[in-house]
Amino acid sequence: MAQKLKWGILGCAQIATKAVIPAIQESESGVVTAIASRSMDKSRPVAEEFGIEKAYGSYEELLADPEIGAVYIPLPNHLHREWVIRAAEAGKHVLCEKPIALNSREAAEMVQACRSAGVHLAEAYMYRHHPRIAQLQEMIARGDIGELRSIRGTFTYNDAEDTGNIRFRSAWGGGSLYDVGCYPLSAARLLYGTEPEAVTVQAMFSPEHDGVDMMASGLVEFPGGAGLIFDCGMWAYNRQLLEVLGTEGRIEIPMPFNARFEDAGFTLYKGDEAVLIQAPGANPYVYQADHFAAAVSGAAPAHAPEDPVLNMKLIETCLESARRRERLVLA
Repeated sequence: MAQKLKWGILGCAQIATKAVIPAIQESESGVVTAIASRSMDKSRPVAEEFGIEKAYGSYEELLADPEIGAVYIPLPNHLHREWVIRAAEAGKHVLCEKPIALNSREAAEMVQACRSAGVHLAEAYMYRHHPRIAQLQEMIARGDIGELRSIRGTFTYNDAEDTGNIRFRSAWGGGSLYDVGCYPLSAARLLYGTEPEAVTVQAMFSPEHDGVDMMASGLVEFPGGAGLIFDCGMWAYNRQLLEVLGTEGRIEIPMPFNARFEDAGFTLYKGDEAVLIQAPGANPYVYQADHFAAAVSGAAPAHAPEDPVLNMKLIETCLESARRRERLVLA
């Protein structure tokens, strides 16, 4: 059996403790060996809870640990660039929480730093690793719904009363496009298998929440007249949906971005029939860890190295379109 990849976790964020750490520990390929925070008062209790061997009181100490092969970075968005680059310089492979950066320029710097250091970099869109995504891609490629015409994606929730939330800090990369709009945007790029040409987005920027976009909706234009119609929000009723429309049918995915086991199914509508597709249940965080470790070991990565840059280019253009209230062409 191959030696397991030894992970270090930079930060004790809820996404790390509730999802990523348990998933790495459950995976076939990895083990969490160390966790760091800016204080031992935070890192030590987490280490004890999860049986993690080492706790550090600074990120620098963890990066200096020669045993650690890879790091997961769940820090606030504005800290991603610094710590991805520092991790790469320390020779660590990097899984960075989405969105990977504040803009495409930062993302490009991060990709280049990891390339120069010879380490693997991946953006943590866990939903892309759920086996049903490959199943959807196969159905589209097979022509099960004919020629692909349109995608509709939604992801909203209401947390507006929590005004101290880091997602409501503009300088930290707050806002609904960064937080949840990135999901339908990345999904459309993935399912179309091509890059968008232009965007038109409107948003509600809230003075009560440091001016971030609390709700956004828009049209993303893809080649051949295809498009993504999407909305996202942090001040709206909780819901998720992804609809993929073709010339001969459509696929409706009710929980597209954080399904696991019992909610992995989706429906194919074709002719007068509605067929429930029983997709294989899975914890996508576990698959994400295993796919990452496979790439570290030399397998082809699940996504191209430049994918995070293209994701950020789309997100930042959507945000700029909303601010300027006009259609923008992607360079």
